[in-house]
Amino acid sequence: MWRYPVKSMVGEPVGPVAVGDGGLDGDRGFGVVDSRTGMVASAKRPHRWRRLLLLRSEVAGPGVVRVHFPDGHSVLSTDEFVDKLLSDFLGEEVELESQAPAGAKLERAVPEAVLAGGPAADVEVTMLEIAAAAPPRTFFDFARLHLVTSASLEQVGAGHPAGRVEPTRYRPNVVVETAAGIGAFVENDWVGQRLHLGPEVIVEVLLPTPRCAVPTLPHGDLPHDPEALRVPMRENFVRVPLEGFGSEPCVGVYATVVKGGRMSPGDQVLLAR
Repeated sequence: MWRYPVKSMVGEPVGPVAVGDGGLDGDRGFGVVDSRTGMVASAKRPHRWRRLLLLRSEVAGPGVVRVHFPDGHSVLSTDEFVDKLLSDFLGEEVELESQAPAGAKLERAVPEAVLAGGPAADVEVTMLEIAAAAPPRTFFDFARLHLVTSASLEQVGAGHPAGRVEPTRYRPNVVVETAAGIGAFVENDWVGQRLHLGPEVIVEVLLPTPRCAVPTLPHGDLPHDPEALRVPMRENFVRVPLEGFGSEPCVGVYATVVKGGRMSPGDQVLLAR
């Protein structure tokens, strides 16, 4: 289980955690906003924002996050100079916000163009309105939860030259360990169904998660890895029932919270029948 206190930054593993209308407590509680355009900064456009993934964020208290820089120093969201430090690091004028602007959008680089030109290339982008299936003015790309199965990660790893892939490249909230014999990308079949995540939490699966260029980018100490996208393009190129999308390489699924509660690593996951 992971949460990502600041959108597009490396997140943190979590133990027992409350899950409510806003997903995992503390998840995407903050985002970086472009001061000039008002758009949400996202590594989905690597040309401008890939350095976000070199930063690590963690919850530091109620309504407070700490951002860690690669050189070891850190800053709290309450510090008066947080915006300047982030702006200097990113090379853009930005502000750290706890609410997204109304109707906020971000730029999503065409994944195939990033693969062809590399993460620094200024390639074609599409506009994506965020939080379409989440509470207004939150920093979720689409929905409140993102789930991936171990079977799918193993399949991607089997097709990768390294023989494995790091789950954190796909930024899941929950990795579901599937039983032996369950096939890869089984979560595609969960769309429209409900899952029990432990004894309290119930979620409804909405759609497969379309992958952008983010899995290919350096994440903290993880290096550039274009195969993290190329393998899903070969293995699970499926239709995404979302306006503006056709067929996309997918790993995992988006879900919404039907019933909140506490959730812990090791909880049993059951598909509602």
